[in-house]
Order: sequence, then structure tokens, then C-alpha cells
Amino acid sequence: QVQLVESGGGLVQPGGSLRLSCVASGSISSIDNMGWYRQAPGKQRELVATETDDGSTNYRASVKGRFTISRDGAKNSVYLQMNSLKPEDTAVYYCNAGFGGFVVAWGQGTQVTVSS
Repeated sequence: QVQLVESGGGLVQPGGSLRLSCVASGSISSIDNMGWYRQAPGKQRELVATETDDGSTNYRASVKGRFTISRDGAKNSVYLQMNSLKPEDTAVYYCNAGFGGFVVAWGQGTQVTVSS
């Protein structure tokens, strides 16, 4: 099994920055991609960004140029640097680990609130 623990959420003003972190433990060898999803109140969970073990990244259009996903060399952590935050980025952000097209684990979620 894989366990994911997130940190780094909080309250930030529009235009500000936050960095989310997620550390995986357990059967790390069973995953080949990690990423971030988010869910705003009343909305479905949506993909924010993902990165595979070979370094390929994928971003949702609305965050391109503002958010950057990265992973550590050991491939057991994933980060999301969020710049130029907007109120519409407000959501609970979830770390995700997968193998191929299958979800292996979800984190518990961390709240990001963008408000003045």
C-alpha cells in the first residue's frame, strides 16, 4: 500500500504564492506517476497537474504558466508551486499517486483559500 501526506495549504491573498508538498511512503515501487487534483465546494474533483517518473508533465489549462509541479530524485515526493493565485484556485487540493491509468492512493487533502 501507498500512503500520502500533504502539507502547505493555507490562506493567501490574490496574486500570492503557496507551495504544496506531498510525501509518499509504503510500496513506492508500485507507482509511476504523482500529481495534484483539487475540489471546490459543489464541484467535481479536477486534475491540476501530474508528473510521470520519466518527467513528463500535464497541466490543466487554467493553471499553465502559474503552477509548477516537480518531484524529488527519489520519486517519493511531489510538489506544487502555485504563483499568481486567483480566488478561483480556492479548493481542497489532493495529492495523487498512480500506476499507468490507475489510482493507487489519495492524500487526505489540504485547503487552499485565495481571498483578500
